Amino acid sequence: MNIAIIGTGYVGLVTGTIFAELGNNVICVDINAAKIALLREGKSPIYEPGLAELITRNIAASRLHFTTEHLEAVREAQVIFNAVDTPSADDGSVDMSSMRAASTDVGRALASLPSEQQFFRVIVNKSTVPVGTANQVREIISTNYRGDFDVVSNPEFLREGQAVSDCLHPDRIVIGDGHPGSRAVMEELYRPFDAPILFTDVQTAEMIKYASNSFLAMSISFINNLSWLCEKVGADIEKVSEGMKLDRRIGKQAFLAAGPGYGGSCFPKDIRGIVSIAADHGVDLKVLRMVDVVNNEHRQLLVPRLEELMGSVAGKRVAIWGLAFKPETDDLRDAASTTVIPALQAKGAEIHAFDPVAQEKARELFKDVNYHPNPYEAITDADALMILTEWNEFISLDKVTMKKLMRAPVIFDTRNVYEPHEMAAEGFTYASIGRPRVDTGVNTSVNVPISATTDTATLTPQPVWSDAATPRF
Repeated sequence: MNIAIIGTGYVGLVTGTIFAELGNNVICVDINAAKIALLREGKSPIYEPGLAELITRNIAASRLHFTTEHLEAVREAQVIFNAVDTPSADDGSVDMSSMRAASTDVGRALASLPSEQQFFRVIVNKSTVPVGTANQVREIISTNYRGDFDVVSNPEFLREGQAVSDCLHPDRIVIGDGHPGSRAVMEELYRPFDAPILFTDVQTAEMIKYASNSFLAMSISFINNLSWLCEKVGADIEKVSEGMKLDRRIGKQAFLAAGPGYGGSCFPKDIRGIVSIAADHGVDLKVLRMVDVVNNEHRQLLVPRLEELMGSVAGKRVAIWGLAFKPETDDLRDAASTTVIPALQAKGAEIHAFDPVAQEKARELFKDVNYHPNPYEAITDADALMILTEWNEFISLDKVTMKKLMRAPVIFDTRNVYEPHEMAAEGFTYASIGRPRVDTGVNTSVNVPISATTDTATLTPQPVWSDAATPRF
């Protein structure tokens, strides 16, 4: 099948590459000439495991092409995916300017084709868009193009860091359409995929994406909010989460990992988007409004949490492990680092950072940050370490070496990478999210080992949150 992809961002590039991998002829269009030039060389502008290799292979097989011209992209395309960005506007609503511009470009390109090339086409909205967008796109295209076409909603459910696998092996495929010809085309397009296909009306399909992301974001805010109470009463949020997920009504895959809050390209903007959409229709989504409030409060308290461990950060050297919002991606959008680093710098801290893949993008975003080629160099002479992303390579690093390198053995692990009692036994002053802190008896102002008289078997839990720092709702 001939497919056009409008937009080579995260969704468009992954979607187009996977359809090419399955034997389709795919041409991706973007108005960013520099990005298209990079892609034509087989280089991916984003980090996603396995994606660069697939791009290179499908370019070589002449199944994947890139252009800046909409006419070239749509000329032979039976299916045209609209996958442009739909970011948040300043007021939290969805910025639809790129979607409207792309729809205009598609309509004009189709209208310029000779009559023999004006066959039935399916326009597919892949981007996350407000309910009613399909009708708007249809109106925009029809003002320029009088040929036969339909607009379908086919939301994406890709997880950054696992997008290639998710695209090849989706949990479900949701298609909103009202035209029998569109349904036949979409069934043929998705025939190679071993996944249930849910056909709905367009409005329902558009809502499913927002509902899914909102529920996942709500789960994260719920478990983080609960983590504050766990620390107060001496409970372990990790075990609480484990116990909850054994309930089949909740499930083993539930988003119940306490951490520094959700980020990335989807959850923050989709929560704000659906709240704004609801408000436009006179509906107050109280629960989802609080999801965003809890996430923001949780983020704002990370630096005060660190200061509870080490005192003022002014003039101190603070190491940061992990800059991306999650592992296996270089995406810094709404990452915890974008809140933590400016807050630390505003208090006078000197930042030394390491991330396996996100450092090049971070250099463009963060100023006056010292970047290092490995985690050990980042913590050398550090007064404290904050772990913001749970990269696998952090798990098995040598704790003795870590302690020797640091000026003071203070770690605030916002991803619960390590076990508190193990870190206490190694002599670290260690705090995590939602788990009782274990006191080592170490003076954290200098790197002093545990006294030989310290009985690590009797280390006592201490709650981390002070009353002044605990949010009240």
